[in-house]
Amino acid sequence: MTTVAQITDALQGYDPQSVKVDDVVHIAQSLVKPLGNLPQDIEVLKLHAAAYRVLAQDVVSPTNVPAVDNSAMDGYAFCLNAGQVSQDLALTVSGLRLAGQPITGDDPTLQAGHCVHIMTGAPMPKGSNTVVPSELVQRDGDRVVVQAAHLQPGDNRRLAGEDLAQGSVALKKGQVLHAAALGLLASLGMATVGVVRKPVVAYFSTGSEVQDVGLPPKAGVIYDSNRAVMCAMLASWGATVLDMGVIPDDPVQLEQAFEQAATTADMVISSGGVSVGEADHTKAMMKRLGDVVFWRIAMRPGRPMAVGLINDTPVFGLPGNPVAVMVTFLAFVRPALQRLMGTTPSALPVLRAKASADIRKRGGRTEYQRASIERNDQGDYVATVLPNQGSGVLSGMVQAQGLVVLSHDSGTVSAGDWVDVWMLDRFI
Repeated sequence: MTTVAQITDALQGYDPQSVKVDDVVHIAQSLVKPLGNLPQDIEVLKLHAAAYRVLAQDVVSPTNVPAVDNSAMDGYAFCLNAGQVSQDLALTVSGLRLAGQPITGDDPTLQAGHCVHIMTGAPMPKGSNTVVPSELVQRDGDRVVVQAAHLQPGDNRRLAGEDLAQGSVALKKGQVLHAAALGLLASLGMATVGVVRKPVVAYFSTGSEVQDVGLPPKAGVIYDSNRAVMCAMLASWGATVLDMGVIPDDPVQLEQAFEQAATTADMVISSGGVSVGEADHTKAMMKRLGDVVFWRIAMRPGRPMAVGLINDTPVFGLPGNPVAVMVTFLAFVRPALQRLMGTTPSALPVLRAKASADIRKRGGRTEYQRASIERNDQGDYVATVLPNQGSGVLSGMVQAQGLVVLSHDSGTVSAGDWVDVWMLDRFI
């Protein structure tokens, strides 16, 4: 296993007191070994139970999709040559074809000057290459007339195998099985599919000042909001959460918690105890148990963070403030979790919006500022940064529709400038 030191040695300008966001993303992913390469990492599910799981093997199409040439419209099928498009075409209707109705006996070639009334999805008659929709023809008894303006060879015909050719890879290993992917598998007749098992992620909050919800309030004690946040975000991104509760600032209990988590889970996440001056024994214990480094990341919110390995299990020590926990999860843990699940980490979708007012920003760090998003009369999206950007102000994350992402090298943004926004509805 590659060590953190080996990874950081290859980085240009690495500074543990001011690590760039992009470097953290790279290092975190480098420490993760994807699941799905061992038989025990794969489970077979019914298709309808596999939504948003990760495909464990390539799926090869057993047949052409569609299986035969078929009509894309309710209309009339006939053979049309390029030389016939300059004038109206009169045809004799010589049959009817319905979708799902098998062709019995021989399928004679359609004669010149004839057409077949055909429904959507029905096989094209032999010798036909074009379908004109019913609403575009004039029919009188068994005769139809098609105006020259509606004549185009090959129109409204689906070719056999145009979606998938037999023997081609329909879906690749690592594909997330969203609705369209499941529909594609269903079109191949697959009732089950092999997927990567859900990763088990152990999470606990740290701090003697933190107590579980439901207990009477105490002076100097805060309720554990981070666990509610993290359990929800982990579940939404496809993990099975091992909730280990609140661990006080006690070296013995902390060591036991980290050892248990690293032994039983595929990833370990904690919050709190990673800032300067906080719970020094936590840092010493984590370093003693594994290959763990402590950084001050050039970002706001979420500067302090620990990353490394314990028993070859990736470990993320997140900040204690709840907004910082959410931002560092989205920025660093989420792509690492995607890699763990066997899929390619993806960038969060970015919305471009105009700043409604000046946004103060210090160069040399990446900032994520909570903002409301509206659309102006010109159709542009407008981002308005919320007034209180404190990392402990969780209500701001509730009110915000997005995070304005201000890059490492950028400075103050002027009103009307375009900014990048992570939209939050999908992710939290």
